[in-house]
Amino acid sequence: MLGPALAGVDGNTEDRSDTVSVFNGPPPNILILIDAAEESSFVGRWLADCIGAGIMPHEIGVLVRSAAQIARAEEAVRVAGLPYQILDVRVATELDHVSVGTLNLAQGLEFRAVAAIACADEVIPLQQRLESVGDDGDLREVYDTERHLLHVASTRARDRLLVIGINPAS
Repeated sequence: MLGPALAGVDGNTEDRSDTVSVFNGPPPNILILIDAAEESSFVGRWLADCIGAGIMPHEIGVLVRSAAQIARAEEAVRVAGLPYQILDVRVATELDHVSVGTLNLAQGLEFRAVAAIACADEVIPLQQRLESVGDDGDLREVYDTERHLLHVASTRARDRLLVIGINPAS
């Protein structure tokens, strides 16, 4: 997900060319679907499959780019018939509840299963961030930080990862 080099907001560049993944579980499931209803239905089935495989609700995170997509995450969890809680700045999970939250709140958490949903073109990267860019250097920084957010969310998954969006995809 990340390129061979990553520039931080402090101007320092991290060389990632020799990075080795230690992820040894099943490969991530990456899907692009037609609409939000199909996305919710698929994610609901995926969540039910996770539960069927012995993953407890509190070991599952459903993550979106921003608060504007939280309702889509809630709908997907409702389709699965599971209780959920919305993560806030306290970033505390609740026993027997799926955690629903934004990508930036996922840092520092770990789940057995993560669904990063609503990964559509105008969501990741956020369209508002792209429209506020003044020059090409800033545009590159926006893409890098948005990619980094998705990377952080993806690395929260210990056993299963689903990255899903609707056309046009990010």
